[in-house]
Amino acid sequence: MNSLTWRGVLIVGAVALALWAAYPPKEKINLGLDLQGGIHLVLQVEVVDALRAETDKDMERLRQEATEKGLIGLETERTGDSAFVLRGVEVEDEPVIAKAAADYLPGWDWRRVNADLRFEMTATQVRNLEEMAISQALQTIRNRIDEFGVAEPVIARQGLDSNRIVVQLPGVDDPERVKRLIKNTAFLEFRLVDYPPGGGGVSSREDVLEHYGGTLPSTVEIFTEDTRDRQGRLTGQSFFALEKKRVITGRDLRSASPGTGKFNQPVVQFTLTPDGGRLFGDATGANIGRGLAIVLDGKVMSSPRINAKITDSGIIEGRFTQQEVQDLVTVLRSGALPAAITYLEDRTVGPSLGADSVRSGLRAGLVGSVLVLLTMLVVYRGSGVNAILMLAVNILLIFGALAYFGATLTLPGIAGIVLTIGMAVDASVLILERVREELRAGRTVKAAIEAGYGNALSAIMDGNITTLIAALFLFQFGTGPVRGFAVTLTIGVLGTLFAMVFGSRWLIDLRLARNPQIEKLSI
Repeated sequence: MNSLTWRGVLIVGAVALALWAAYPPKEKINLGLDLQGGIHLVLQVEVVDALRAETDKDMERLRQEATEKGLIGLETERTGDSAFVLRGVEVEDEPVIAKAAADYLPGWDWRRVNADLRFEMTATQVRNLEEMAISQALQTIRNRIDEFGVAEPVIARQGLDSNRIVVQLPGVDDPERVKRLIKNTAFLEFRLVDYPPGGGGVSSREDVLEHYGGTLPSTVEIFTEDTRDRQGRLTGQSFFALEKKRVITGRDLRSASPGTGKFNQPVVQFTLTPDGGRLFGDATGANIGRGLAIVLDGKVMSSPRINAKITDSGIIEGRFTQQEVQDLVTVLRSGALPAAITYLEDRTVGPSLGADSVRSGLRAGLVGSVLVLLTMLVVYRGSGVNAILMLAVNILLIFGALAYFGATLTLPGIAGIVLTIGMAVDASVLILERVREELRAGRTVKAAIEAGYGNALSAIMDGNITTLIAALFLFQFGTGPVRGFAVTLTIGVLGTLFAMVFGSRWLIDLRLARNPQIEKLSI
């Protein structure tokens, strides 16, 4: 009787805990994108931007280190995404460059070609930077979504070696603002203005080309800035020739916060890291009087004139609204993306479509469950009631576990629950058929139950453990809906073993304890 008591307490306790965790279901069960609506994005990280930024930073650092060692008049030029040349180094000065490269550029190979030293990033370093860019993009997007407050987002890499990221945001109240927040990649760059020298821009691209005699030098690029009237309406564009070499990027920011400019307009205030402040101070100190363009996502936000050396802080202006400033601060605080983002897919699932999915899924589950219950009652009679009760316990445990662990229920997850119902019934069928065989062989009811459960256990364990292994692989390597299916299937398998083996045996033993002399079983 002691065994019956503690088993009963365990089962009742599990049921009570599941009820407490799952009630009320509308508040406790998190629904996925396909069940409550939201947005689905597939993003591609342009890893070449990260390579170019790292190349610019490394070649400038090499030039500065060489200058500090007394080598004057050196010039650098990026010749590819992961390559640059250093000009002006005499043969006898090569040991100085070799020492600086070994100390500060460990991921680079170099050689002399005529009068130039050509540097090329190693294949291992390229792969590491690409992986780092994708990982940083994942974390940055996750930080932005967390700050925005979206519940149960799905943010995952699409495949092990892919540079694509899948973002699913269920139940968003303002999908357009969330999409803007994600799409605002905040790839921030500070570049010196080559023409016009003092900043300010010119009215057309042709004016820029005319200044260079019709051919743009390889060291500059043309960028645009939107011009607006006092009401913030777009009136045209200004054009700049900016140096390709970046002074600093968003990775050199230490903090960002909303602020107010000289004319009470919303601006973003920022401070720099020590390394970023040193680079910024060197560049601004050597270029007083020139324009400095602040470029965000390939667009010039402002191009102030450098009037003094700036080392550790500044502001970003751009005719922002207060909300735009707050959103920009959010993305800068969460970390600027290491590379630009291309949007390959942008799909919105409406709440009404999600509600239809819920109704369809529940209808399918209910119809399947009713048919299963009727089958169990017709085929196994009174013993089928035992299986039905434990099936209800199994489903309750699934929803309780989903609520307790904060898992998300998706439409494939409902399919996983329906599959679990089938597997649970399969376990009951194995047990009851074994009991039937023992009864036909002339055993007593108690002996038939003992033998039936004992002989069926290995087959039940085999089927459920192999299913559990498959579910774990689906969870590990799948994304989005596949993982939702894997989660509910895993919980369902564990619930099946608990309810259909442990729980159903307890019900049978409880009945036998009340009537030890039972001679007939309704089966």
